[in-house]
Amino acid sequence: MTATTHDSLPAAAGLPAYRQAQRVSQVRVIRAEWTKLRTQPSSYWTLLATLILVVGFGLGYSLLRVARPPHGAADIAAFDPAAISLSGVQLAQIAIGVLGVLLITSEYATGLIKTTFAAVPRRLPVLWSKAVMVAASIAVVSVPAAFAAFAGGQSILARQHLSVQFSEPGVARAVIGSALYLAVIGLLGLGLGALIRNAAGAIAALFGVLYGLPLAANFLPGSMAVNVTKYLPANAGQAVTTVHPDPTMLQPWTGFGVLCAYAAVLLAFSAARMRRGDA
Repeated sequence: MTATTHDSLPAAAGLPAYRQAQRVSQVRVIRAEWTKLRTQPSSYWTLLATLILVVGFGLGYSLLRVARPPHGAADIAAFDPAAISLSGVQLAQIAIGVLGVLLITSEYATGLIKTTFAAVPRRLPVLWSKAVMVAASIAVVSVPAAFAAFAGGQSILARQHLSVQFSEPGVARAVIGSALYLAVIGLLGLGLGALIRNAAGAIAALFGVLYGLPLAANFLPGSMAVNVTKYLPANAGQAVTTVHPDPTMLQPWTGFGVLCAYAAVLLAFSAARMRRGDA
């Protein structure tokens, strides 16, 4: 790939002469990625699906648990009202991961990525801008969705005196952590999409990471299964979404940090591939 100066860049990208003096900056690239995001129908559908799954499934499962309340001291002690109302997060992660994948693989499928890299030859600002857009768009939807699911679910559970207050220990962390978990899953999808560059392949890899790896780990012998499973992306990250994590899981913020590390590694590998220029 030949070097391109800022003065000659707009001409190479086919931009009008009056814009040739403009310099490519991270802010401008972020604006361009925002335009792409809001003009892709798939973005609206996946974000809408996320909202419906988080709120709708959370309310539905809360209604089910009210109809079938826990019995016995052991069941009541293990009952996690916040996790019940936030149960839709586990389904919404599919839509969120697909959003991250499609945000970049759609450009490879249509050939738009060549135009993007012609306008931004350094390439890495494109990946970082997409990461910002993925995290921001998901946060805008997942934060209010998590709060709505929690509030609605607790109002339903209160009928059987099973609800929990937001101010109780661990509850605020579980609600906010659910939204953060979805944001990082979106970045995980983006990293897979940027690395594989094919929508079907990246989505299949996403399902493998989120569901296939935990299933495969269960076939490991003895305590090895427990030790390996808790460090897998989904299992590690989900610790932050519950008030009382399973004792075999990592501590909430430690697990969330492990999930962030997975996303960071994938994005780093994707950045290295982009830097080589083999688009």
